Amino acid sequence: MAKEIPDLVAEVRAGTGKGAARQARRDQLVPGIVYGGGIDPQPLNIKYNYLIKHLKAGRFLSTLFNLKVEGQDDVRVICRHVQRDVVKDIPLHLDLMRLRRTSLVNLFIHVDFINHEKAPGLKKGGTLVIVRNEVELQVTAGDIPDHITVDLTGKQIGDVIHINDIVLPAGAKPTVDRNFVIANLSAPSGLRSSGVDEAEDDAAEE
Repeated sequence: MAKEIPDLVAEVRAGTGKGAARQARRDQLVPGIVYGGGIDPQPLNIKYNYLIKHLKAGRFLSTLFNLKVEGQDDVRVICRHVQRDVVKDIPLHLDLMRLRRTSLVNLFIHVDFINHEKAPGLKKGGTLVIVRNEVELQVTAGDIPDHITVDLTGKQIGDVIHINDIVLPAGAKPTVDRNFVIANLSAPSGLRSSGVDEAEDDAAEE
């Protein structure tokens, strides 16, 4: 169930300071630094268009990456800061932090809903209303789940699914200390006015 960790390809930046950083930007590279893990900080460059693609994919600051630098062992990192141009909003510099396999990290994990055909409420015309399609969990860097699973077997119209109803992977826990709503089974629109669907009131707290 381990989540596949995406690669982040970089190259060693020769030289430090503002001059080297400016030259990197002229070469369509974004300067950065990787630190932590009991190793000296190392200046890096990442190709501008390559980084933009990752940034547009979303969740960049909460995604664990496999940092690949030619001639070096791969290392797991998470981005702690992206400095942007205040006018153009383009990335100017990024800070990466090395993580050990036992390091705890907060990441957004996808929620997978299964057994729709075994939910009586859906067979009666109800609708699955997804309040959260991903949940932020605290997990260890060496054991990141690909997803968490919500089993809809036996779910009826009006049922509400909370985070405490889900069996989480070993070692994972929500970052929010509250039994928040993940989804509910809403009544068909024709029945809502008659008061059959009460689940939406529970979900409204979200």
